[in-house]
Amino acid sequence: MSSSKTIRKKHKRFLFDAVKNFYKEPVVITDGHGFYVSDLDGKSYLDFFGGILTVSVGHANNEVNTAIKTQVDRLSHISSLYPSVPVVELAERLVNIAPRNLKKVFFNASGTEADETAVMMAQLYTGNTEIIALRHGYSGRSLLAQSLTGHSPWRALPSQIGSIKHALAPYCYRCPIKMSYPKCGVACADDVKELISTTTTGKIAGMLAEPIQGVGGFITPPKEYFKIVSEIIWEHGGVFISDEVQTGFGRTGKMWGINHSEVEPDMVTIAKGIANGMPLAAIITKKEIADSMQKNTISTFGGNPVSCAASSKTIDIIKRDRLEKNAEKMGLILIEGLKKIQADHPKIIGDVRGSGLMVGLELVVDETIQDRTPNSKAVDALMEETKKKGLLIGRGGLYGNCVRIAPALNIGDGEIKEALKILSESFKSLEKY
Repeated sequence: MSSSKTIRKKHKRFLFDAVKNFYKEPVVITDGHGFYVSDLDGKSYLDFFGGILTVSVGHANNEVNTAIKTQVDRLSHISSLYPSVPVVELAERLVNIAPRNLKKVFFNASGTEADETAVMMAQLYTGNTEIIALRHGYSGRSLLAQSLTGHSPWRALPSQIGSIKHALAPYCYRCPIKMSYPKCGVACADDVKELISTTTTGKIAGMLAEPIQGVGGFITPPKEYFKIVSEIIWEHGGVFISDEVQTGFGRTGKMWGINHSEVEPDMVTIAKGIANGMPLAAIITKKEIADSMQKNTISTFGGNPVSCAASSKTIDIIKRDRLEKNAEKMGLILIEGLKKIQADHPKIIGDVRGSGLMVGLELVVDETIQDRTPNSKAVDALMEETKKKGLLIGRGGLYGNCVRIAPALNIGDGEIKEALKILSESFKSLEKY
């Protein structure tokens, strides 16, 4: 068997250098069971990032794996040119749990494709072309998705789509207009109207936005934000698309991230947590929007029967075990514990934010004197320390200074306490930063 060193060398030799890995010496993961993974050297880690919010019900979940194996033995692939039982059954499940009035499903293979499809459908339905996105947002790797993305480290090319306009992010900790919530009256939301009035024709196709910005560093908006914004979008002829690629399927403590805002979107885009790690994505939309697609369309790998079988079982588990409620409960314990760590390290931890099991920390130079200069070096050090102690976490943010924590939805308080203990011990070694 190859050593970790050999795998890292071959990774560097054969894969694009741009393929991002965590850590000075990346962990070569070989096994995963429940909430833990192990590397090629046999070391075990508590996984609190879950394949970027993808492993919803734990690694190698027996029920999901059984569904996968059963389907593989029966039919592994057929394409969307033919109806199949797993595709139809999953579509029905998704419609039954989707926000009200969303009745039609189109399957893709990735979140990027789902966002692309949603934008195309908005344009077809409205007859308008201009799209509102958010600064600090992330939509994927394609030319359109990168144009939607408001996050320069992830944009390889300048915007290729001129009809996309980026609104201010509801980033309270780093308010783009230097105001404070709630005294601000959610002015960043009102600015969307000004953006449309000054940078578009006045009639838009819609807006695509994440209820909590994922790659952006788990930026969590005020509850009122999307209520205000969606009304503005509808007023100007557009549709509201909730990008639930990271926030969907109970991740935030509710089935959909947008549920916290009491907004009924016209479309949702979904991926990541949909199938416990199997590649799958979709949009769910209103019938009249779906009917606006008159040309032929297929997706070769979208709705793959094996991925659909995995997704159906994942959804069954989430519903049966009420995992959105567990995410809410465990998230409160996690946030409370992180705020205690923040109280012990008030200089370096500037912000604790999030909802459910989508929780972020923002590390800065010195919060005690309001010096919020992003401290990405501290995140570097924290990542290395937690790795040494057997905990895997994520990072993000425009400046690379945000810690992202997102374990499986069925995590228990024992694992939460274990992670908090490791984080507390790791922060003690960061005083020099």
